[in-house]
Amino acid sequence: MSQEHTDMGTGLKIREVMINVSRQQVEDFHGPEDYWCLCVAWSHLGTSKSRKATVRIAYLRKNFEQDPQGTEVPLNGMIVLHCRPPEGVPVAEVEWLKNEEPLNSDGAIDTRGDHNLIISEARLSDSGNYTCVASNIVAKRRSATATVVVYVNGGWSSWTDWSPCNVRCGRGVQKRSRTCTNPAPLNGGAFCEGMSVQKSTCNTLCPVDGGWGEWSEWSVCSSDCERQRGRECTAPEPKHGGRLCDGVALTTDNCTGGLCTQNRKLLHDHKPQGVENSSDVALYSGLAAGVVTVVLLIIAVTLYRRSQSEYGVDVIDSSALTGGFQSFSFKTSRQANPLLINSSMQPDLTVSRTYTSPMCFQDSIDKELMAERSLLDPLPDLQVKGVAERAEYHVMSHPQTFPRGLAPDYRGVAVGTTLGRRGKNLFTPQVSLTPCKPLHKATAVFGHAGGRLVVPNTGISLLVPHGGIAEDTTWEMYMIINQEDSSTVSEDGPEIFLSPTVTYGPPGLDLSCPIAMTIAHCAEVAADNWTIRLKRQMQDNKWEEVMSVDEESTSCYCLLDAQRCHVLLEHPGCYALVGEPLNQEAAKRLRLAVFGSPDNCNSLGFTLRVYCVDDTPHAFQEVAVGERSRGGRLLEEPKMMLFRGNTFSLQVSIQDVPQLLWSIKPFTTCQEFSFSQVWASNQRPLQCAFSMERYSHSSSQLSCKIGIRQVKGEEQILQVYTSVVENEKGVVPFFTQSDCTITSQTGSRAFKIPVSIRQRISATFDTANANGKDWQLLAQKLHIDRNLCYFACQESPSSVILSLWEAQHQDSGDLDSLASALEEIGKVQSPRTATLGCSREERDSEFTKLG
Repeated sequence: MSQEHTDMGTGLKIREVMINVSRQQVEDFHGPEDYWCLCVAWSHLGTSKSRKATVRIAYLRKNFEQDPQGTEVPLNGMIVLHCRPPEGVPVAEVEWLKNEEPLNSDGAIDTRGDHNLIISEARLSDSGNYTCVASNIVAKRRSATATVVVYVNGGWSSWTDWSPCNVRCGRGVQKRSRTCTNPAPLNGGAFCEGMSVQKSTCNTLCPVDGGWGEWSEWSVCSSDCERQRGRECTAPEPKHGGRLCDGVALTTDNCTGGLCTQNRKLLHDHKPQGVENSSDVALYSGLAAGVVTVVLLIIAVTLYRRSQSEYGVDVIDSSALTGGFQSFSFKTSRQANPLLINSSMQPDLTVSRTYTSPMCFQDSIDKELMAERSLLDPLPDLQVKGVAERAEYHVMSHPQTFPRGLAPDYRGVAVGTTLGRRGKNLFTPQVSLTPCKPLHKATAVFGHAGGRLVVPNTGISLLVPHGGIAEDTTWEMYMIINQEDSSTVSEDGPEIFLSPTVTYGPPGLDLSCPIAMTIAHCAEVAADNWTIRLKRQMQDNKWEEVMSVDEESTSCYCLLDAQRCHVLLEHPGCYALVGEPLNQEAAKRLRLAVFGSPDNCNSLGFTLRVYCVDDTPHAFQEVAVGERSRGGRLLEEPKMMLFRGNTFSLQVSIQDVPQLLWSIKPFTTCQEFSFSQVWASNQRPLQCAFSMERYSHSSSQLSCKIGIRQVKGEEQILQVYTSVVENEKGVVPFFTQSDCTITSQTGSRAFKIPVSIRQRISATFDTANANGKDWQLLAQKLHIDRNLCYFACQESPSSVILSLWEAQHQDSGDLDSLASALEEIGKVQSPRTATLGCSREERDSEFTKLG
């Protein structure tokens, strides 16, 4: 395209030539090479060429060669964000966005030519989302967003002044505190290390109250017939804020008792002194007579009430005990009558007190005292006229419940007695109208068929083998979890309890083979850092060693699993697992849980209670039962933590509390348990509480973290997110299984292996054969062959081995492992699937093919 025109100023002709080049032409004729063109002008005077004009295809690739990366920096630290834009023609220009807004570059922000963003001293306001944007004439590209967090580590404030001594007199304690507010941790900054409260002993001088000294001698009689004497408050003098003496320091008296004469006239008062004396005598005589009358009246009423109590006291039931019990009334008289179910009928002393299975007691109430305890608890519509303090309860049993000639021994059954001492058939529980702590006990009657006894939700059970009790004989057996007060086995020894203390009985129990007892423990046995022993409590409350778990013994057998220990015992008594740490790496498992409940005294208050208990079902059940009674809710699934024997304490802190919505009681954000409190807790729960208050009723949600860590050890975080409004939604259940379970099973229902098959296996492996397929090989295949000398001393080693296998697999009932072991030995010919996948009758018939 060519155009000509004349320049008006110079009169010269100007020709303009223009050419349009499309992208398609460049790609079609020249491909990837650059395209250039020039203008050529010629005339009769010659030829002239212009400069080359280069034409390129503009582009901007999609992916950045380097995206900025998010970072966390402390306050006043340096922030460096790298950005390398995509390749492009022409070269892309770069700008930075902060929170989708163009970044204003001031003195603190440096945007280099290499497109990096540098902030030399980070401020809190520099926290945000940064994006690198590259653009040219073709397109605009955005990098990945980089999040920058400027955090503040917590710093301690100055210590406050020491508080006044907490006692007015003698040795006391004074405290000072500091807060993690200089500065307060922000944006995930670290909490202050160390303690927020310091304590120091102090001595306060006790106040001394003043006391009067002796009276001085009477002064010389004055002209007015009066004399004076005085005393001083110097015996002792009041000191340190003590009270002054009460009374007068100076007294005046008539010289001659009213008979002083002047001018031969009698000096006296308007009323004769004899009249005053007679009035005082009458007043004091009347007061004395009144006191004597009141005392005589009290004695008469007391004697009357005592005489009335000789006839007994009735407790009349109206409708409070209709839930499964017949209406009754009973008398407790001075003749010590037994507790009668119906007062109009005579008791039948030949009836056995045997309970049918299964029985289930949600609160672990003693089944023998169930009726008596229900009477003593306060119930609606129940009228109690009185309770005799000398009430006695006789426990009556069928003669065949215990072997003839042997009296039942309820050692450890009576509330308030000491386990390990033989008691009497007659026991007197303390009668109280206030509910007491439930007794963790299970009781059942077992015969020749044997069975299983379980204390629900505690990890404690007892297996009585089939045939262990003689025929035509039954025993009423019990298991009790003792509530021990001592925290260590010995006062100065390094051993600690690793399990609850468990008593089984009765003491005169006569069995033909050992029973299998399962006890849950809290030791971390993955590494060889413990020496674990089974101990038994003697009658003098001292503990004797039964055996070490790592050693061999012919009197006992211990099979230690990760969380339970299975023990073969022959003698009833009180047993416990104790451990002695071999080094500081020895660890016990702790279970951590946080509960919450609204503050009853403050509608805006909410309390978080954090528990650290030994990781055994029994220890956590104690916490759960207590929290249920106070209306607490489990706010997070309990977690497990290893607590090592390195003498360092356990710290519990609350973190990330919304400061604009909630306030927390000062100086309680970080609390600490000493090492000895946690290490030797003996199943007792350790608890700390955080008292919080919301600023408004509209704040119904609470979110925070509970950090639990051992100094120089492990740490666990419990995440709390709950509604503070009382409701049942979102409440984490206390147990994964039902709280109320079957406490006993008798006969074949209690065993995984059918009785006929068990007898066949025992008969097969108890007899040695040429191939060496005996009970030793059976123990080896079942992985319980560590202490073979114990089995060798038994009448039927195979039967004892199977009892231990039953105890070990009572929860899973893994018959496949037993069948696999028998198949490896070569004693099982039929397939496992055909045996274990059928009914009990079919399985019995299939297992009879053994041998």
